[in-house]
Order: sequence, then structure tokens, then C-alpha cells
Amino acid sequence: RSDIEETKVNTYPVTEVIAKDTILSHEYVADVHAHRNIEVRARVQGYLDYIFTDEGREVKAGQLLFKINDEEYKASYHQARALVNSATAEMHAAELEVDRIKVLVDKGVVSETELKIARSKVEMAQGKVLEAKATQEQAKIKLQHTEIRAPFDGVIDRIPFKIGSLISEGHLLTTLFDTKNVYAYFKVSEADYLEYVRSHPTERNANEVVFIMADGTQHPVEGFIETMESEFDTSTGTIAFRANFSNPDKIIKHGATGKVRLFNTIKDALLIPQKATFELQDKTCVYLVDNNNKVVLRSFKPLTRIDHYYLIESGLKPGDRIVYEGIQTIRDGMNIKPLSVPADSLLAKVKVSLPQKVS
Repeated sequence: RSDIEETKVNTYPVTEVIAKDTILSHEYVADVHAHRNIEVRARVQGYLDYIFTDEGREVKAGQLLFKINDEEYKASYHQARALVNSATAEMHAAELEVDRIKVLVDKGVVSETELKIARSKVEMAQGKVLEAKATQEQAKIKLQHTEIRAPFDGVIDRIPFKIGSLISEGHLLTTLFDTKNVYAYFKVSEADYLEYVRSHPTERNANEVVFIMADGTQHPVEGFIETMESEFDTSTGTIAFRANFSNPDKIIKHGATGKVRLFNTIKDALLIPQKATFELQDKTCVYLVDNNNKVVLRSFKPLTRIDHYYLIESGLKPGDRIVYEGIQTIRDGMNIKPLSVPADSLLAKVKVSLPQKVS
């Protein structure tokens, strides 16, 4: 009878739960913003005399972009400078008057009161000089503002005005974008956020993200996570990240859309082949093989699916033996003859573009 039972013990391929550092990746829709972008606005009113650039042109810091008619502002500046000269002359005259009265006081010709009055006139004259210089400085600043220059290297956006247009103070002349570097903003779930911070406990500025452009091509320069918001959006359950990408060829433009692919490394992740698993009453299960080569039904909780493998969250441990093939013909509690299949031969490298979340 024992010989008959022995012949009924079938051979099944068996492998082990393996612990391996595993790279996970997730993709998120991202909005692109230039590293720097400003609205170039007029700071004085006047007619637009010159436009020295064009839409879409690259400009350098300090380059002259627009010129507003400056005749009125030149006149105001010259008038203010004349007032400074006049006030300065009055101050010098008041100082000379003090010197003259001081001599008379020493001779007893006039009283000390006259000297005090003369000195107060000097102080008043000094105040007028300061006021005139302030007016001159304001006139100078306004004159300088008739020339609008680029504050940094960048690309010119749309220019809504033509030469001869009357420009009011505050009118938007154009927008300047610096796209040598770009920011990609994207939102991640709380679970993905926790996965990220746990896989990056200290260093978070390595080249760990790539940008996928609208046509599906990958930006050649990898980026890094620069910062994230301080709180979750309670309405969506997400938190916003900001990735920084170098953009030397400036192919990525402000306002572009694409996807950010974020990589996280899971240390000693537990992996098993997906083909060794099956679903039973809304649970994911495997057939565990004990030390007596007896099959035991075991459920586990998967964290994510990577290619043809499950990454285990709980329920299994490294070294657990599981039936790899033939699970359709196995029953819980039966004995088998295990045929060892090394896990390393099944799992050379695990790194895919987009793991699927398991609900």
C-alpha cells in the first residue's frame, strides 16, 4: 500500500520567496513651468518709440527690449537738477549770512537771536536741498524706466503692442521665460508619497526622475525632486511634488504637459512569480511547501505588481518555498515531490516602467 501511495506523489517545480532590492516606478501627469518667468510691465506712461526684439526671440540679461518716449521725462529731470542747483546756492548764501552775522555778534552789533535765526535759515535751506535732490532722483528713475531691459536671459513671449502705442504705467509689454531649467509639478497619492519618503530617507536630490514629453519620447536629461508641498489636498488626497530638469536644448517650453516617471528603491523587497499565485475568495494565495513537502494554502497581501512578479507586503517571508507551476492540479494538504527552481534564474532583474497598483 505504501508503494502505491509513493507512486501518487507527483513532482512540482518549487521556488523560494526572494528578497531583492527592487526599483519601482510610477508615472504622473505633470505641468511644466519655466525656472523663472516674469511679466515685463511698463513703469512709466508714454508712447512706445522702439521695440528692439520680437516674439520668441532669446535675449540676454540687460538687453534693451522697449523704449518709451523720454522727452517729457528728460525735461522733468533737467528741471529737477536745476532746482537742486538753486537750492544749493540758497544754502550757500544762508551759510555766508551766518558767518557775517556771527562777526557782528562778536562785535556786539547784533544780538544772539539774529544768529539763531540765520542758522535756522541754513537748516531750512539744507532741507530744501535734500528735497530737491530727492525730486531729481525720482525724475532720474522715471527717465531710466523709459528703457525696458531684460532682467535675465530668457525667451520673449507675445508682444501685444506696436510702435506708437500709448502705454500706461503697469501695462503688460511681454512675458520673459527662462527655460534653461524647468519645473515639472505633479501630484501623488498618500501611498505613493509614503513609498517615496521611505525609499529616500536622507538623500532626495539624486537623478531619480525622468520627463516623458507629449509625443512619448523621454527628455535626455534626468531630473530630481526639489521640493514638495507641506500638506495634502484633502479634497483629492494628494500632495504636489516639484521636479527640476535641466533643459539645455530648451525643447521643453513653459506651459507644456507631459509625464514624470518617479523611481523608488525598495530595499529587500519580497518577490514571487505571478504565475505561482491564484485568487480565492477575494484573496491572493499561493501553495506553500513545508519541511515535509506538504502543500499548505497560504494567502498574502501584495503591494504591487511588477512585470510578471508580485511584490509582497505581508503574509510571506524570505525563503518560503512555494509551488511555481501546476497549481491547478494541487489540493491543500497533499504531498508533493519538489523540483527546485532557483529564484535567481527566474528573477535576473526587476525594473519596469509602470507598476500597477493592486487594489
